Amino acid sequence: PPKKKKKNRMRLLAHNFLRSNVKGVSEGYPLALKADNIEERECDFSADFLRNTFPKLDYPALVGVAKSLSLDVLPEAFEDSMLENEEFLRNLHHVLLEVNIITGALVCPESGREFPITDGIPNMVLNEDEL
Repeated sequence: PPKKKKKNRMRLLAHNFLRSNVKGVSEGYPLALKADNIEERECDFSADFLRNTFPKLDYPALVGVAKSLSLDVLPEAFEDSMLENEEFLRNLHHVLLEVNIITGALVCPESGREFPITDGIPNMVLNEDEL
C-alpha cells in the first residue's frame, strides 16, 4: 500500500528559534504569531527531552506566544525546580510539541514584515531588497 503522506507542521518549538533577518532590523526576535489554522496532535512525552531542550529555549518568548494563542498553561516565572514537576513538564510538552500551526504568519516585531506559514511550513525567504 502507498505510504500515507505526513502532514507538515510548525510547532512552537520551531517558533522559539526563528528570527527576522531583514536588512536593517536589529530587533527581529521574538516573532509575533498570527495563527489562522492550528491543530493539536498528541505525540510521545519525554521528560528527558524537555529537560535537555529547556536551557536552549527563550522561556519568556514561549510564554508570550502561548498566551497569544490562549494557551495559559505555563507560569510567567520559571524556577529550576519546575523541571522536576510532572504537571509543568506535561504542559510544556503540550505547548512546544503538540500545538501545530498549519497556516498563518510570523511577524517581525521591528519591521512588521510578515513571513507566511503555509501547510505548516514557515517561508522565511527574503526578497532581494531585504538582503
